[in-house]
Amino acid sequence: MAYRADDDYDYLFKVVLIGDSGVGKSNLLSRFSRNEFSLESKSTIGVEFATRTIRVDDKVIKAQIWDTAGQERYRAITSAYYRGAVGALVIYDISRNMTFDNVERWLKELRDHTDSTIVIMLVGNKADLRHLRAVLTETAKSFAERENTFFMETSALESMNVDTAFTEVLTEIHRVTSKKALDASDNAVTLPKGQTININSDDVSAIKKAGCCSS
Repeated sequence: MAYRADDDYDYLFKVVLIGDSGVGKSNLLSRFSRNEFSLESKSTIGVEFATRTIRVDDKVIKAQIWDTAGQERYRAITSAYYRGAVGALVIYDISRNMTFDNVERWLKELRDHTDSTIVIMLVGNKADLRHLRAVLTETAKSFAERENTFFMETSALESMNVDTAFTEVLTEIHRVTSKKALDASDNAVTLPKGQTININSDDVSAIKKAGCCSS
């Protein structure tokens, strides 16, 4: 089987992970990008990111996933962190109700700094802590529906739904991006009235020349 070079991809999508400190953002990232999980994981300081390439339809998509510290003192990185993001996973811990309560604030911050077409998935992580569940699946699902986001419960520890969550987000980003490109090309084809240029065949070279060289 022929492997593509690392820089051989059709699309590069930036996806950000946000949520309170300790909800498992870094482990979701390492599970998706390297299939690793660390029980010893320490709090992320500042920002780090990892990449993974997947295939969606017949396209090769390189995902650049950004992970940030959830602590307040690192909030100054906000605008740079969100810049260019086309997807986001907003993560809470199913065993800690407060992390779910804070999702609304994270969503507001995300929407304040990104394009309205950003693809968002609400992720209830640590689903392996079934005996400690504090946030009901139905409660989170209803919230996601109200906020018009995707929803999934994951366990980075058990590797449950991690690939599925990221792949679903990337597939939807691809769909949105393709639609945008299609709309743009449709608009380019139909010139608004008043911008149609009628020229005699003799004038083509002059028009071309003026078009290429005029500022």
